[in-house]
Amino acid sequence: MEMIKKYFPNLTEDQVSKFEKLAPLYEEWNQQINVISRKDMDQFYERHVLHSLAIAKVIRFNPGTKILDVGTGGGFPGIPLAILFPECEFHLVDSIGKKIKVVEAVVEALGLTNVRASHKRAEQLKDKYDFIVSRAVTKMPTFITWVRNKLQKKHKNALPNGILYLKGGDLTEEMSTLKTFHEYYEIPTYYEEEFFETKKIVYVQLY
Repeated sequence: MEMIKKYFPNLTEDQVSKFEKLAPLYEEWNQQINVISRKDMDQFYERHVLHSLAIAKVIRFNPGTKILDVGTGGGFPGIPLAILFPECEFHLVDSIGKKIKVVEAVVEALGLTNVRASHKRAEQLKDKYDFIVSRAVTKMPTFITWVRNKLQKKHKNALPNGILYLKGGDLTEEMSTLKTFHEYYEIPTYYEEEFFETKKIVYVQLY
């Protein structure tokens, strides 16, 4: 938790309280439904919460921004971002129902009114969003086919609407076929922990 305060020193008391409640909630749920590996649970704030919040180092979402989290798993990056941006709307989706059950329970326990969760595939959604976030659920060209028609055309943030994707390693081959504008933000620019050494945020602008 100290790590979160170190990189995000301007949190409100309410935000600090919500972040502090995350670890015990996931510990409890993880004993029933394994959404986070045991090894990662020991590094929960670094590998899940802080990693998710790296997106906030690239963009400060304006109030009213609508964000879709595809393949959210147990709620990452969506839940940490929803705590950080209480005036934005988050829709967390996953094709695995038991993971969404955990997300809904955590959202309820924290009293997050800006989050809804759906047991659906991205392709089934009818809504439009300003940004789509995800943590490496598949290769980018495949991911784009899932979400291509889900972005609003009108921009309301400093960064034009698009995909913000948390990914690690060498992406040269994976991204070489993309015709759309994209760029990388190296997470070690923002965080000094060794875990983030090869990690990036990939931004893709579809329109």
